[in-house]
Amino acid sequence: MATESFFSNASLAYLASAGAGKDGKAYSIKPTDGSGDFTFSRGSNLAATRVGPTGLIEKGRENLLTYSNDFSNNDWSKIGADAPISGQSGYDGSNDAWKVNSNANISNVRQTRNQTGLITLSVYAKKGEFDYVGLYLSGDGVGVVFSLIDGGVESFISAYPDIYTNGESVGNGWYRFSITHNSSSTGIAGIYVCETTLYSGNTTTGEGIYIQDAQLEIGLAATEVITTGATTGKAGLLEDEPRFDYSGGATCPSLLLEPSRTNSLGQSEYFDGYYAKFATGITYDTNTSETTSPEGLYNATKLISSTNNEQQAIYKGYVISTPTLTCYAKAGEFDTFTLKLSGSASCNFTLTGSGSTGYNTNLLAKSIEPVGNGWYRCSISTTANSVYAWIAITGGNLQGDGTSGIYIYGAQLEQGSYPTSYIPNHSGGSVTRGAEGQTYSGFSSLIGQAEGTLFLDIDGHSPNGTELFSLNRSTTNAIFLDANNDVYRIILYADSVSSTTFTSVANTDRIKIAIAYQSNNFAIYANGLQVATNNTWTWTPNIIIDTLNFSVGGYVNSKNSSKFNQVVLFKERLSNADLETLTT
Repeated sequence: MATESFFSNASLAYLASAGAGKDGKAYSIKPTDGSGDFTFSRGSNLAATRVGPTGLIEKGRENLLTYSNDFSNNDWSKIGADAPISGQSGYDGSNDAWKVNSNANISNVRQTRNQTGLITLSVYAKKGEFDYVGLYLSGDGVGVVFSLIDGGVESFISAYPDIYTNGESVGNGWYRFSITHNSSSTGIAGIYVCETTLYSGNTTTGEGIYIQDAQLEIGLAATEVITTGATTGKAGLLEDEPRFDYSGGATCPSLLLEPSRTNSLGQSEYFDGYYAKFATGITYDTNTSETTSPEGLYNATKLISSTNNEQQAIYKGYVISTPTLTCYAKAGEFDTFTLKLSGSASCNFTLTGSGSTGYNTNLLAKSIEPVGNGWYRCSISTTANSVYAWIAITGGNLQGDGTSGIYIYGAQLEQGSYPTSYIPNHSGGSVTRGAEGQTYSGFSSLIGQAEGTLFLDIDGHSPNGTELFSLNRSTTNAIFLDANNDVYRIILYADSVSSTTFTSVANTDRIKIAIAYQSNNFAIYANGLQVATNNTWTWTPNIIIDTLNFSVGGYVNSKNSSKFNQVVLFKERLSNADLETLTT
């Protein structure tokens, strides 16, 4: 049977490479009326990430300002400023910019902010009659005056932002300015019309600056603009959006499904001030412009060695069982990297070539994965209960020089025997990503009852104790697939009294498996080879099969971590020749 005939005969076809899905749904390519769509629920936060088609990590993002480019709205208070004038020529070639004119010594537009923790305030600005713009976070009393002539920092008010300031030219006299601060208090986010100090407007009529697209967001860097209205705006990977993942340089995505996991490291990207320093002289360069992170932003950190001959490490203490510690790392002047859990479980990594692991002790598992641009994701797991999560330039003593180091990003400590995808955490506490495994009912018209074929194409080596997929998980008529003891296990229930388990399919990096069922005519094929047949079992549709399960139910509940490329159902028992073709 040709490929197009397989498609025409299928009752349901889900293809992840179509990349179709939003608003909590992954769309089937057949049928197209919505009856075959899968509805996913992951939770109410933006804790999930994926690797996008460019090979970069993609997060969910939120602009916490309302009316972010409507400065005439009452959500923006005008202090010592005239009503902003719309319709000005903008940085992006539009007429969406605004002119804000000063009428007092203190002149600004501002909004109340309720956020504490790691925040970044940004705005596009251009010189008018005034040569400077100020960004200010009250409550903490931090503010910076930027030059609209060269984009540089002119002065600051009360205190300097403790993490980062930036002025970047975007052409035609426009700059994007941002300040990043670890805020301890709520207050206001303000944009000031000023001269060399923040409080230096004037009452001359019609004099001011041009501004456009203000943004306040969680994190170390200003990201792509999200324009908001009456509510805050979100973009990127949203709460219940299916994750079409391109990890490993894939040209076609897989549907990534994972269990609920919690990142217990309260700061996954901001290392200064949260982690203790083993080497007292070790320093950080946050938001380093020397390299972009695996996210493609300047939000990596350079871990700089002290001038002492000692272990160049940072750490944080936790009590957690079966922990897995993960961190992205890139070579700087040093090309070694060490992760450690407590004092006895550690691994050394080499950050060159394809990456490698060196001497290690007391580990349940270890891994290193190149992710592009010189970055590697390194991970270790152990069975210890009380742990210190260590991130170090090297496992032993090292004579530093105060300037040499390595780059780090995206640290994660989770309970479990294997690493899952990155969970960003800027909260100071823990952040949990919800589980994605779901049960989908009401598919009885798409599932063959007296006979049928289930085809699955799954990418990635699945962790043991993982239930992957099932049709009507019951003890009447059911088919399900899991990973156990380094094999894929297919379990069939036929008319309650007959069941069998096949464990002869290797748990490889990719598996295409077809399970054909019909009374006295069962067959299983995997990667082009026949795994099993049976001509004696009966299969009677005495209970309607209408449910598809992704990683739910049974004794391995919520342990799934898998990537689905295709799910296809046929309401007929395909021939053995077709099963071989379909799985090759």
